[in-house]
Amino acid sequence: QVQLEESGGGLVQAGDSLRLSCAVSGRSLNMYTIAWFRQAPGREREFVASIRWVGDTTDYADSVKGRFAVSADNAKNTVYLQIDNLRLEDTAAYFCAASTIYRAIWPREYDYWGQGTQVTVAS
Repeated sequence: QVQLEESGGGLVQAGDSLRLSCAVSGRSLNMYTIAWFRQAPGREREFVASIRWVGDTTDYADSVKGRFAVSADNAKNTVYLQIDNLRLEDTAAYFCAASTIYRAIWPREYDYWGQGTQVTVAS
């Protein structure tokens, strides 16, 4: 069992930066890939970025490369998503999730999910 809890969302202006946090707890975390997904109203949940708990292997969706950065602080059991130069199209609920599948990118591959944190970007 893995528990995840997101925080750090809010209302921001276009061009701002934001850092989301995902507090992770549970056993055998070194087996997991932790990912960030987002879901905008009326759209499917989409992969944003992921990091392997051990080894720090990262993956990014092409649409966010260069603006998003995922990192992990194993001592704090927290995964971060740094978002720079926020755009209107970044408005979505952001979720973190855990999978035992190496470099998983599809929602169906993830077994555990947080409740999400809302990011709203205003012009």
